[in-house]
Amino acid sequence: MKKSPSAFRTISEVGEILGIPAHVLRFWESKFTQIKPVKRGGGRRYYRPEDVALIRTVQHLLHEQGMTIKGAQKVLRERGVKAIVAMGQELLDSGPVPEAVVEPVAKAAVSPPPSTRNPQLETIFTRLLEMQKSIKAQIAELA
Repeated sequence: MKKSPSAFRTISEVGEILGIPAHVLRFWESKFTQIKPVKRGGGRRYYRPEDVALIRTVQHLLHEQGMTIKGAQKVLRERGVKAIVAMGQELLDSGPVPEAVVEPVAKAAVSPPPSTRNPQLETIFTRLLEMQKSIKAQIAELA
């Protein structure tokens, strides 16, 4: 049975809608005071539609725009909750959350080591690049 758009959502429902694990939602609540789900007996969280829209904007700022938490907090302070909720609602209305919202970060070009003055750092950097290639290959095999 499908819920009304104005219905409250549990943390697992919000996580499923936005593709965010519950522990991340709880962490964001601690970092963004504007996210205030209703808490019932036993501490169970219920998110209003405005909360979901606000969280979607936070997700957009952090994962799609690549902002830091402090940067996103500043945007929320400067623009106000109403504007941020409206932005989140537009994002929700525009379609599903991108499958890999961290993709822009993962695709960022890897720059070479800052200098060749430290051979140990060069070696570590090279090993990290090799490990990254190996992990990507393993993920591709699983997909």
